[in-house]
Amino acid sequence: MGVVNWHERAARADLPNQLFIDGKFADAADGGTFEKFSPIDGHPQGVVASGQAADIDAAVAAARRAFEDGRWSGLDPAVRKAHLLRFAEEIELAAERLALAETLNVGKPIANTLAVDAPGTVHTIRWYAETIDKTYDQIAPAPAKRLALITREPLGVVGAVVPWNYPSMIAAWKIGPALAAGNTFVLKPAEQSPHSALVLAEAAQRAGLPDGVLNVVTGLGETAGQALGRHPDVDKIAFTGSTRVGRLFQQYAAESNGKPVAIEAGGKSPQLVLESAGDLQRIAEAVAWGIYYNVGQTCNAGSRLIVHESLADELVTRITKFAAKTFVPGDPLDENTQFGAIADANQLATVVGYIEQGRRTARLVTGGNRVRTESGGYYVQPTIFADVDNDSAIAQEEIFGPVLTVTTFDTEEQGVALANDTRYGLAAAVWTADLAAAHRVSRQLRAGTVWVNTFDESSVITPFGGFKDTGLGRDKSLHAIDAYTALKTTWLNWE
Repeated sequence: MGVVNWHERAARADLPNQLFIDGKFADAADGGTFEKFSPIDGHPQGVVASGQAADIDAAVAAARRAFEDGRWSGLDPAVRKAHLLRFAEEIELAAERLALAETLNVGKPIANTLAVDAPGTVHTIRWYAETIDKTYDQIAPAPAKRLALITREPLGVVGAVVPWNYPSMIAAWKIGPALAAGNTFVLKPAEQSPHSALVLAEAAQRAGLPDGVLNVVTGLGETAGQALGRHPDVDKIAFTGSTRVGRLFQQYAAESNGKPVAIEAGGKSPQLVLESAGDLQRIAEAVAWGIYYNVGQTCNAGSRLIVHESLADELVTRITKFAAKTFVPGDPLDENTQFGAIADANQLATVVGYIEQGRRTARLVTGGNRVRTESGGYYVQPTIFADVDNDSAIAQEEIFGPVLTVTTFDTEEQGVALANDTRYGLAAAVWTADLAAAHRVSRQLRAGTVWVNTFDESSVITPFGGFKDTGLGRDKSLHAIDAYTALKTTWLNWE
């Protein structure tokens, strides 16, 4: 197979732009649309249906019918499994289309969407499909002539709001366990990344997923998102995004039907490098990948380097050199590019604003500039600030861009305290060649995932989520299926 010209494919992509409700694509009820702009060059990408409250009503009603009449929850587990396996197969067949949609929507390098996002989405749906006929209920140790059954039942209609940084993979983290458990689903993707969700809808339609089981309503957060959060016939909301918006969904739930809300709301993950760290080149490369992959637009990005003072200068020099040759801002549609665009103009302004704050409060080591301005797109250099006060805005607030802060410490206790001194608790890493220190420090770090001598190791087999302002609830693993079910106790008496 020859080299793919992704610019040519992009020009004739013809991505879906309508809502997907009750198994059919259709315009918004009022005909409304919003314009999508490319982060690659700043040019308009066309219009997408802008769902409103009426469209959310229609999607929820379709999902409710599909749940109540048993066309999904009433299927034998093996049959539901077969449906989801066909769904995964259709996503896999459309992998290049899905990857291109994500690159065009948010400026991620096509090399990454092809190698990571599309396959990860397929794997997640397939993995949860395989759990359906391997999940057992329980029998409690009841008295004689009694039988106490403990069963898990689906909640009903699940609404999900997902972000733009990993739109298809994070959607799959929620769709997979929710559908495996027998729920029906309404998905509201971020307005920056509507097309990948609609490509998933195309795959669901081709796979013959029963009508109403999966619905997609594109639109703005303040209209479609709020309507989904407030809807009285939605049984659960699964949200990934900012802490501020996550709190809004908790408010919407409280003001409507008290539905449970699962929130994964970002992070400010520390890379804690102890004096006993070991191979500094290996650590430098891991730290660079941990912050600069996806131009720092990753909720668990290792954006805070907390390093022993004796190692700081050498480690920062190594990170700078590695990043300069590995993460070069480039055209996302070029398969050689590893460092693409910021997702949209608003996020670009946010990142640039934090960099300007950093210039005033810390020492700029490298980067700090907007580049490729001639393209019209949204590109920023990999950036490092040293001598960072841990109380400063750039150390405490989620920048969601390619900015690494460096803070030093003297004792292990100081390092752990600095690492934990954040409102977030999604992830953390500790680097040490001392086995006792590895165990001791990893226990003390307050985060949902702690990596030891590695960073961003990930799989669907383990739960993902965090503490503190990161939110509550977990995506991935078998634990996620529990989160989309409710326990029922049934007592039988035959005296």
